[in-house]
Amino acid sequence: MRALRPATVAAIAAATAVTAVSGCAAKNDGKGGSDKGTIEVTASDTSCELSAKEFPAGHVRFAVQNKGSKVTEVYVYASGDRIVTERENIGPGTRTEISAEIKAGSYEIACKPGMKGDGIRQKVTASGKGGATKRDPKLDAAVAAYRKYVQDQADQTLPAARKFADAVKDGDVEAAKKTYALSRVGWERTEPVAESFGDIDPKVDVRADGLEKGQKWTGWHKLEKSLWEEKKISGDDKKLAAQLITDLKDWQKRVGKAEITPTSMANGAKELLDEVATGKVTGEEERYSHTDLLDFHGNVEGAEKAYELLKPVVAKNDPALAKELDKQFKAIGGLLDEHRDSKSADGFASYETVDKGERKKLSDGVNSLGEPLSKLAAAVAGAK
Repeated sequence: MRALRPATVAAIAAATAVTAVSGCAAKNDGKGGSDKGTIEVTASDTSCELSAKEFPAGHVRFAVQNKGSKVTEVYVYASGDRIVTERENIGPGTRTEISAEIKAGSYEIACKPGMKGDGIRQKVTASGKGGATKRDPKLDAAVAAYRKYVQDQADQTLPAARKFADAVKDGDVEAAKKTYALSRVGWERTEPVAESFGDIDPKVDVRADGLEKGQKWTGWHKLEKSLWEEKKISGDDKKLAAQLITDLKDWQKRVGKAEITPTSMANGAKELLDEVATGKVTGEEERYSHTDLLDFHGNVEGAEKAYELLKPVVAKNDPALAKELDKQFKAIGGLLDEHRDSKSADGFASYETVDKGERKKLSDGVNSLGEPLSKLAAAVAGAK
């Protein structure tokens, strides 16, 4: 879950600036303008302005500029707050671009200064039949394969989560600790799809500082705190373990019905790298167990899977981008391999043992991959 401490928000602003600017420099004229047909989104700390509130359905590009003082994020919501696409970590004074496949219908675009809350929202309409345009059969094959992948990850998560939940219900702290991180791998690989439903992620993966007003804290991280900080399992924790399985079963049942498009796969890959940048590299995500490296690895695996399935089309539309992504995925994999630990229950060293210098190397690796990955959706849509 992406809720951030204020210090973390400030820290990532500088890191996102280079990526955001370089990722869209070719698309903007430096004066706030953008290519014809692109919807301009101008975000500030108090507003979310759009160049148009009605546009043709189909492949839509949003050129986002953050004129505020806070790191922001931009969401496109369908009915029921189902996430169509999003882009996080847009630093003050920077620009980025989002490409998405939008069907005809009514939507809301939300800018979220500080990356919290419901955001500042604008109602928009996609009109016409552009979303029904026939696409490359290779992209249809990629979507079908990815749909199977996300379902398989959910199916594999339930047995691992049951081992964890059973250990909690048995009051066995050590067994629960050993199975905690492993129970999260499938979720971390496919988190953007799970988050697209809107209501499941806050139940199972929210951190204490991500709670909305009046929200009860449930899910993995509440149990993580009990196991590592409180070092005991309460009666309430046993109930929460049972509820975690109920909520994950809901995810497992619904994930096969998720709306998946080639651009949502590409944007989801970038979202997974954003998860790494804002939660794993900083140590925010697993602040009690320090099992961040396995989460990190899961996020990268999920991003690489989406890319590999889209690669036949990307390599045709933008061979230089495909070459760079191959290089950067290999590089980040090598950096993670340096922190493997065969004696650890989850196969990686505790993040507590990773010093500032090593964390900087990991952060730099994420940024090096994140920049070309931000161009993946545009390459899928046939634009360079």
